[in-house]
Amino acid sequence: MEIEENYLYTKEHEWVSIEDNIATMGISDYAQEALGDVTYVELPQEEVEVEQFEQFVSVESVKAASDIYAPMGGKVTEVNRKLEDTPALINKDCYGKGWIAKIEVRDMDESTNLMSAEEYRNYLESLGA
Repeated sequence: MEIEENYLYTKEHEWVSIEDNIATMGISDYAQEALGDVTYVELPQEEVEVEQFEQFVSVESVKAASDIYAPMGGKVTEVNRKLEDTPALINKDCYGKGWIAKIEVRDMDESTNLMSAEEYRNYLESLGA
């Protein structure tokens, strides 16, 4: 199972990469594997304000539908429109081309509510992954 070392993670298996005050987010390798083949992604609206851990995206797969939560609060500045036509990018490259949205972070201190790669790895082990 792949985990990006410089990213932060949530207990709901979202990842976030923060550069300046822009948080790029998606779902982890563990999450995409658990979902199976992703068939549809309901992207958030751009310019919408989201709160940390608020449900703002929905992903559907052959196995299930899953709510995706904002790892950081702020304004959605960009969404990955490629997922509309090719939702399987999440399965193929969840940490790269399968990113879901970019959020202009309102409060950098919220990052302390997230797990480091090592903490996330330990969390997955506690789940039996």
